[in-house]
Amino acid sequence: MSLSIIDAVIALLSFHAAFLLINKQSELSQNFYSETMTTYILIVCLPYTLMHLTYTSTQIKMHLRNIILKLLISIALSFILFVTIAEIRPLDQERSTMLVTIGVFALLMLAIETRRNRDDAIPNLIRRVLIVGNGALADDMERLVASGEHAYRVAGRIHYPTNAKTGSNTTPMDLCQTALSLKANKVLISLAERRGVFPLQEMLNCKLSGIEVLDAPTLYERITGKLLIENITPSWFIFCHGFQLSKLLLAAKRFMDFTCALTGILVILPFVPLIVLAIALDSPGPVLFRQVRVGKGDRNFVLYKFRTMRQDAEKKTGAVWASTKDSRVTRIGTFLRKSRIDELPQLINVLRGEMSLVGPRPERPEFVKNLKKIIPYYSERHFVKPGVTGWAQVSYPYGASVEDAIEKLRFDLYYIKNLSISLDIKIILKTVLVVLLQRGGR
Repeated sequence: MSLSIIDAVIALLSFHAAFLLINKQSELSQNFYSETMTTYILIVCLPYTLMHLTYTSTQIKMHLRNIILKLLISIALSFILFVTIAEIRPLDQERSTMLVTIGVFALLMLAIETRRNRDDAIPNLIRRVLIVGNGALADDMERLVASGEHAYRVAGRIHYPTNAKTGSNTTPMDLCQTALSLKANKVLISLAERRGVFPLQEMLNCKLSGIEVLDAPTLYERITGKLLIENITPSWFIFCHGFQLSKLLLAAKRFMDFTCALTGILVILPFVPLIVLAIALDSPGPVLFRQVRVGKGDRNFVLYKFRTMRQDAEKKTGAVWASTKDSRVTRIGTFLRKSRIDELPQLINVLRGEMSLVGPRPERPEFVKNLKKIIPYYSERHFVKPGVTGWAQVSYPYGASVEDAIEKLRFDLYYIKNLSISLDIKIILKTVLVVLLQRGGR
C-alpha cells in the first residue's frame, strides 16, 4: 500500500498551508493566498495525510471497515483542529462551509481508497474465472490465474474439447450453465486450435448472461502487463483494442520529450566536468561513447553514452551482451551503470528526435538481425521511437540472452499497445525508483 500521487500532493498542500498559517504576516501569504483557503487545507487534508502515513507504515490490510475507520479518525481530527483554530480566531461564518468541505473530502477519499484497495475492500470484486480448454496453454493459464498475485481466481476448469486422456464428458451445452453454477464472471477460452471446436453458441449465451468471455492473450495481458506473443496471431493485432498512435498523442509525447530533455541537460550540465574527469582518470580513451543502434522504422542512428568499458572492450569478441561482473567494465563504469548516469547523454538523442524519453530500448543492428529470425513480431517494436527508459526496463531485469529478449519484447509490445502520456509518466516515476535502488544495471 504505497503512498499515491494524490496523497503526496495532499501532504504537500497541508504542510505548506501550516507554514503559511504560522507566518500569516509574510508578503507571500498576503498577496497570493487566501487565509480561509489555507485554513481549509490544513483542517481537512492534514489529518487524512497523517492517518494515511500511519496506515502505510503499519501495513494494515485495507478492508472496507479499516478504510471507514481511517476516514472517521481523520474526520474526528479535523473537527478537533477546527475547534482549536476557532479558539484562536473566529470561524462562525465559515462553519457550514467547513462542514461541507470535510464531508465532500471524506466521500472523495472513500472512493479513492476503495478503488485503490478494491481487492481487500470489496472481496466480491474478485474475478472468478472458468477456464475452458485442454493442453499446455490451458494448463499455463490455470497456473497463472491460480497464482493469487492479482484479483483473479480460478472458479473451475472444463477440459474441452473432450478427449480420452482427460476422461471428460463435458459437452458444449454444459459450458454456460457450468459458469453460472460456479458463479464465474469470466470465461477464459484457452484453445490451442479453435477451428471446428469453438463453442460459439455457448459463448454467446455466456455473453448475453453477463459473463465476460476472454481469450488467453487478453487475460494474460491484464494480469502480467505484457503480451503472450507465442499465442498471438496477426489478426489479433488488427482487431484488438490498442495500438492507436494518433497524431495528437505523438505530438504531445514529442513536446514532453523535448521539454524534459532540455530541462535535464540544463540540470546536469554543471556536473558534466566532474563525470568527464572521473572517466578520463579511470581509463584511457574517449569520454563519450558512440554506438550504432536501431531506431524507429528499422533506421540506424548513433546513440551517445558516457564510456563505461575499456576502449578495446570488443576488439576480440565482437558484439556481445554485457554480463554480470563484466570484466570489460571499468571501475567508474560500474558506478555509472548502476546509477544510470551513463545514459544521460541520450538526452541529446531525444532532442534530435532520434529517441523518446520512454519507449523500447534500442538494440544493436547485429543483435536485431538475429532476433528477427528467432522471435515473432520482433520488428513491431520499431514502430515507435526507442526510449531512454521503458516499460521493459522497469518491469524486468537487465536482458543478456535471447530468452531475455523475448521476455522484454512482451513488455515492449504491451507498451506500444497501451501507449499514453499517463503510462509514460508512470514509467518515468518507476525509473526514478529503479535508479535510487540501483536495480538492473550491469
